[in-house]
Amino acid sequence: MEAVARARYIRGSARKMRQVMYLVKGRNVEDALNILRFTHKKSALILEKVVRCAVANVQNIYGDKIHDPHTLRIVEMHCDEGPMLKRIRPRAMGRAYRILKRTCHVKVVVADK
Repeated sequence: MEAVARARYIRGSARKMRQVMYLVKGRNVEDALNILRFTHKKSALILEKVVRCAVANVQNIYGDKIHDPHTLRIVEMHCDEGPMLKRIRPRAMGRAYRILKRTCHVKVVVADK
């Protein structure tokens, strides 16, 4: 029994998201949610929502077959780069520097032990 949850076009770099992702990868859902709740990063809030969505997806798909949602484990997590928003910042002597506002896509797969 497994389910997938995705969050796409998240404002923030994939590198910063992966830092938090490595903390909870491979853990059971209850431990992962506790770690994410007390991690002081913007990425932790987003990942917590995606993990909760994956648990809800398992409950919606399998319903009564799954007895305890705390037996679920995070099997797979991916964070890929999304499209970049390109902006221009004026600089000295009439020059313009490009600012890249990065986005990322997150995928979480949760499965039964």
